[in-house]
Amino acid sequence: MDTYKIIEIKENVFKDNERQADLLREELKKDKTFLLNLMSSPGSGKTTTVLRTIDALKDEMNIAVLEADIDSDVDAHTVAQTDTKVIQLHTGGMCHLDADMTKQGLSELGTEGIDFAILENVGNLVCPAEFDTGASKNAMILSIPEGDDKPLKYPLMFSIVDVLLINKIDAIDIFDFDIEAVKERVSKLNPNIKVIPISAKTGEGIGEWADWIRTEIKSWNQK
Repeated sequence: MDTYKIIEIKENVFKDNERQADLLREELKKDKTFLLNLMSSPGSGKTTTVLRTIDALKDEMNIAVLEADIDSDVDAHTVAQTDTKVIQLHTGGMCHLDADMTKQGLSELGTEGIDFAILENVGNLVCPAEFDTGASKNAMILSIPEGDDKPLKYPLMFSIVDVLLINKIDAIDIFDFDIEAVKERVSKLNPNIKVIPISAKTGEGIGEWADWIRTEIKSWNQK
């Protein structure tokens, strides 16, 4: 009988990425740079939320942004209009970033003097949830038009994030969306998750979101 070895490639890839992610977090810790991994579906309002976040915190801390996309530099161009340090990352067709890609981006960007870095991940509710980027905290945006059933359809994403922003609440009267149902569903997946309803368009809820960031950065620097 032939003998052969079975290699669990997916498991090995994940384990290697987790090691790299832990090393990157250690490096960021030494540099006192807080990295936020922001994830969502396409069209949820990630970039608009990033712009609101920059505006709320720019006078208190040095901010940088890493924009990840399969192609184009539209988002980086938009963020650059705020005079924020920004770099565009092209994934070459991949639907997510991993720790090594994130480290490459941070190396090119330069984290010296950066207090808060935002990684705007590729728009996708599947792949980005599977790969640790080395971020200090994970956040995601669920927009009102997407529906309140998304935690049932993409449980992994909702289970690995520290904070959920429910965006486009200015449009809630137009859609059949139950915020309380979302809170109940995500709390079953992730009891420690923080849920913050916002409107990146009007600015509603951005103050609470900015306060969460301030608290997390302070805690990160005191550990």
